[in-house]
Amino acid sequence: MRLNKNFILSVCLCVCAVLSLGSAQAQTTDALGTYTPYSMYGVGDLAVQGTGYNRTMGGVGIGLRDNRFINYVNPAAITARDTLSFMLDFGVTQSNYYAKDHQAQSAYNAFSMQNFVFTTPLYKSSALVVGVAPYSNIGYKFESADLEDEVEAEIGDVRYQRYGTGSVSQLFVGAAATFFDRISVGGQMIYYFGSLNRHSNILFNSDLAYRNLFSGWDYSIHSISGKFGIQYEEILGKNRQSKIVIGGTYRLGTTLNGEMARYVFSSNHESITTNTAADTISFKQFQTGLSIPQEIGVGASFVWKDRWAIGVDYQYQDWSQVEIPVAGDRFTPMRAQSFRAGIQWTPNRYDIRYYSKRITYRGGFYYDQSYLGLDGQQINSMGVTLGVSLPISRWYNSLTCGVDLGKRGASVGELVQEYYCKFFLNINLHDIWFQKYRYE
Repeated sequence: MRLNKNFILSVCLCVCAVLSLGSAQAQTTDALGTYTPYSMYGVGDLAVQGTGYNRTMGGVGIGLRDNRFINYVNPAAITARDTLSFMLDFGVTQSNYYAKDHQAQSAYNAFSMQNFVFTTPLYKSSALVVGVAPYSNIGYKFESADLEDEVEAEIGDVRYQRYGTGSVSQLFVGAAATFFDRISVGGQMIYYFGSLNRHSNILFNSDLAYRNLFSGWDYSIHSISGKFGIQYEEILGKNRQSKIVIGGTYRLGTTLNGEMARYVFSSNHESITTNTAADTISFKQFQTGLSIPQEIGVGASFVWKDRWAIGVDYQYQDWSQVEIPVAGDRFTPMRAQSFRAGIQWTPNRYDIRYYSKRITYRGGFYYDQSYLGLDGQQINSMGVTLGVSLPISRWYNSLTCGVDLGKRGASVGELVQEYYCKFFLNINLHDIWFQKYRYE
């Protein structure tokens, strides 16, 4: 096996992934993976699963099979590959948010790692996948001032802060195999880890006789779960150039083990740091009380002559029976559903004259009913995705660029209408290993 440029780049991407995870676990109020007031509750804002290949098609993946790209949305899909190839995918996301309600409006930019996935063949028609990806994120910031004349006259400037940071990531190891050239089954062992932090502060900026109050909830999470998938592939036509794929997935429900710390401190400084003298008013530790319900998904796709691919997905997750601590009176967990559809077109992937014909073009649409219920109304989102995969060098190496344009919530009552534009970039590496060369 030769040590080539792709292998060196793979090592570099591994280092980048580790650094990204480290920065994600050390977020501050100025470095958030997401920015939405709807991440205040439960486990936060659920991340869209999949690589750029899935996300540019609206997030579909349960019924997709393509030997050029990694599809970990369905554990059974990793057997769609060349038998001697290894594949690696690394992606990042840059998000732009704009939110408004009947009183105020805000805008924010965020950056996060989307995924790092590696897959390689095992034996004949089986394969192994290892990866890490976000499962949920928390990111929000609110600040208001007490403008009562009596308060300003007696105490001065009094400000209230509420902000949240953190994320839950999933590290997964899985394997899959194909039987009878049509049926593929796979499974993943998932390790959830991370921290979720929610803070609520009262700052007395004018009168030093009053000490600032810092309170909040810190969650430290670690838990093991699993996910299973199956796909059935039917080849169509005399030339066997088209196919239909039907798939299903099942994610196990699990309790997110770990600890929750409830604290209240007081200090004369505007923030609590390691060098700040603070008085502890209250500090208690409990079990997190957080859990993730089981999830069921089904999907199908149709591929025609290695040029067109169309896919649809449906996912269901019942959060209504899940207990979520410190959620507040406004919040009610609900049944979550997701509807997704996408299309892919490659004019001629083998064209040697026109580069534009080897580019893969994609588009998609999604409609999500989230698990968040506020004031009796379910928070829904919808959007469209567009993207391209640009071939690089030989084999199936490519650079995937995409955009997700959508909106969430509604500007009624005390709710917030949110608009977002997310740009994502993925690099997909594909090469042949375990190959003996006749000449060096």
